[in-house]
Amino acid sequence: MDPLRLALALGPVAIYLLLLGAINLARRPLLVSGARDVLALGLAVVGLVVIGPIELFFPMFAAILFGPYVWGLLLSLYALGLVLLVLTIRPRLVIYNIAPEELRSILADRAVQLDTEARWAGDALVLPNLGVQLAIEPLPAMRNVSLVANGPKQNYLGWRRLEKELATALWELEVPRNRHAVSLVVAGILLLMFIVQSVAADPEAVAHALFDMLRF
Repeated sequence: MDPLRLALALGPVAIYLLLLGAINLARRPLLVSGARDVLALGLAVVGLVVIGPIELFFPMFAAILFGPYVWGLLLSLYALGLVLLVLTIRPRLVIYNIAPEELRSILADRAVQLDTEARWAGDALVLPNLGVQLAIEPLPAMRNVSLVANGPKQNYLGWRRLEKELATALWELEVPRNRHAVSLVVAGILLLMFIVQSVAADPEAVAHALFDMLRF
């Protein structure tokens, strides 16, 4: 693989790993919506999509008509597909850098404040007046927890209220740094170093690959 395609494929992945590592090394949890989490992952793999499916099924006739601008159309198509995915997934909240038992304690406290009829069933929580049914799905290795919609009938405004309440509660919480996040940071740095070395070693190959991709 030429250095340009290598950089396109691994560059966004390296940045994503560094971002995850920094989040998990922080002293406070971070809550993001499922939509933002999917968007971040979609941006992380955009380079892999470019050198994979997009180049494999590259529309040569469109390239003849539009020249290098066809890449803008193809990337716009990918972005629209990503937005469509975000709009169709069930509500979800992702909390980075927190243990499941810590989150469950906070969630139990806030759930009662949001809905006096809140009830638990194992790792599932139902807030009937809020229109929210969720299940707790932990990732113990990275101390991350997801709150996933349990069932198709969900109130998005209720999820938004829950997100705000949890964000407020988590802001007051201080947690130990996640040692496993160091591996993410190291992996991201090594990938970036490898990319820089590959590009610097053969800049002519990068220029040639760029002209080839843009079909000049």
